[in-house]
Amino acid sequence: MITQKSRILITILLVLATVACNNKKMNKSKNDTKDDFLVSSTESLDKGVKLPYSKMALNLEWTGATVADEDYTIWGSSPIIGCDGKVHVFCARWPELNVDPGWRRSCEIAHYIADKPEGPYVFSDVAVKGSGNDGDWDKFAPHNPEIKKVGDYYAIVYIANNNPNPGFHPSNQKIGLVYSKSLFGPWNKAGENGMILEASCDPDHWTYGSGLGVDNPCLTEIDGKIFIYFKAKTEEVNGTTGKARYSYAISDNIKGPYTMSNKTITDNDSYLEDATCFTYNDKHYLLTNDNHCEMSGVKGAAVLWQSDGGFHYSLKKASVGFRLMPSYFKAYDESKVTKVYGSYPKFERPKVLMINDQPAYLFAPSGWNPYGEKRVSCNILKINIENSY
Repeated sequence: MITQKSRILITILLVLATVACNNKKMNKSKNDTKDDFLVSSTESLDKGVKLPYSKMALNLEWTGATVADEDYTIWGSSPIIGCDGKVHVFCARWPELNVDPGWRRSCEIAHYIADKPEGPYVFSDVAVKGSGNDGDWDKFAPHNPEIKKVGDYYAIVYIANNNPNPGFHPSNQKIGLVYSKSLFGPWNKAGENGMILEASCDPDHWTYGSGLGVDNPCLTEIDGKIFIYFKAKTEEVNGTTGKARYSYAISDNIKGPYTMSNKTITDNDSYLEDATCFTYNDKHYLLTNDNHCEMSGVKGAAVLWQSDGGFHYSLKKASVGFRLMPSYFKAYDESKVTKVYGSYPKFERPKVLMINDQPAYLFAPSGWNPYGEKRVSCNILKINIENSY
């Protein structure tokens, strides 16, 4: 027969067991949240999808806001919160209505400002222009900007070329860096002339003979080291020619010099481009475009790669970073679209605005203007990751 004391003891033991079980679940949840951003769902929302969907991909909100200018085509736009609390965006822009060859011939990096992420944005100044001088590596078209703050300095990495005519992705593309203590400049060129990376002249280096030079840079700081991730075209990847992978260059100082790794850090066997990078919950991320659907399975989607140390990014720890434009713009009507560039409604040159160390907004232009306007602009989508925990 169970006595009253026994009942009380059993009740206490059950309560303690329940509390221990709940604490274990809570601790597991806290530990797992570092990977939650990478994988949110394995449901197949797109035909042929090969990767799970990231929290970003499933929680992007179309705001309708853009960085736009009636006199310029706006392309890749890199945002940052300034010490004034305002949003400063550094945009690739050019006066031509076309995307190509405007981007490699006439591009400059312009500075726009807004009081809040969703704008409106007002032009401030031009941060970086081509030198216009014969013989300079950056005679033409500073492009692909990404801005970050490292220590006391703001830094912009970008690409430029000395002749826009060799082809669509010319092999004379090189990477430059300018820095300043103010978002309004003056911007100082790193080293002697601003050029910090170029394809190697060493036949044994993986970038030797790259058909597109080095391009699509992005910048981050990991454990006190400055990493510049960059893309180059490989001569051979697992027996397949003409693919592109990412690698990194590293320095102790934002001003350089930078030393290129002789190893690639992404394990794709296909073409990828347009990387941006950020750190969230002690994990490092690359967000790249998958134009040929060989990684994600979705043509024009993005791949979000995760790394613990920033030295290697594997498709085994990757997910869909974002989907095509109609997945987010619910009022999308192709009959109203102005198709300036490209054959489908994908996002280009993505950049992430971090607010309080959290991914908050995605800035992503497209070659298709969904509002029927004659110029393309940079779309702004809110990342509602806090709603999905």
